[in-house]
Amino acid sequence: MSLDPRMTPANGRVAHVTLEGRIEAERFVKGRWMMVQQPMVNITDTPRGSRVSQLLFGERFLALETDEGFSFGMAERDGYCGYILSGALTGAEEATHWVVSPATHLYPKPDIKSAPDVALFFGSQVKVTADRDGFRRIQTGHYIPAQHLMPVKARFSDPVGVADLFLGTPYLWGGCSRWGIDCSGLVQTALVACGITCLRDSDQQEATLGDALPDDAPLQRGDLVFWRGHVGIMSSETMLLHANAHHMSVAYEPFAEAEARIAEKEFGAVTSRRRLPPTA
Repeated sequence: MSLDPRMTPANGRVAHVTLEGRIEAERFVKGRWMMVQQPMVNITDTPRGSRVSQLLFGERFLALETDEGFSFGMAERDGYCGYILSGALTGAEEATHWVVSPATHLYPKPDIKSAPDVALFFGSQVKVTADRDGFRRIQTGHYIPAQHLMPVKARFSDPVGVADLFLGTPYLWGGCSRWGIDCSGLVQTALVACGITCLRDSDQQEATLGDALPDDAPLQRGDLVFWRGHVGIMSSETMLLHANAHHMSVAYEPFAEAEARIAEKEFGAVTSRRRLPPTA
């Protein structure tokens, strides 16, 4: 049985030790856990190749090989494999909090009038080292408004509410942040924020998430609707919320209109409708 290269930490030269005896590689290694040290970084299918996903500040990446400025390995979030610019990675630290606003500024001091140096995005992970005047100091020495952080194990309860935070976000193939996001990235971000394990791509999500609904079953808030190469989440029985290239953004769209438009121009007919278990 062939292995899905998206989920197989191997590139011919190097492979993770768990694959020894299953595939051929020049060497098998344990790898080293690293951490993203910039607001976001692309995961590409080859060095300098096409973007297939992204990781955010503080997310961990198991680097198996570093060569000519790129590290090959596997994302901790979902097991997705690919290449990351080595300069975007640093030694891993244990996160204490994560960013729960669509974006947040990193201030040089605990003062909203100070000029922020950079922004982080929803889902970024940080290590809080001090509290001061309504701000939390993180490992870089910057300050983040306390309202924008939650403890790293805290979770939301409504995936639709999380997805709604991204309304109007530009569509970006492989994106997963307020800077840009795609259909499966939106679903993954919303579900992971609610403690639901979710793979990266829409075909993987369709194969692993929830229970299939009969074609005539009424849809409800939180149901996922899949097409070949596309996915959206229902905000109600009749309204779809999805990142899509038609609007070039995250947008609400009447499901009947979306279904007809997509069937005619893009991905064909709906392939499945799936209902997730209730969140805790």
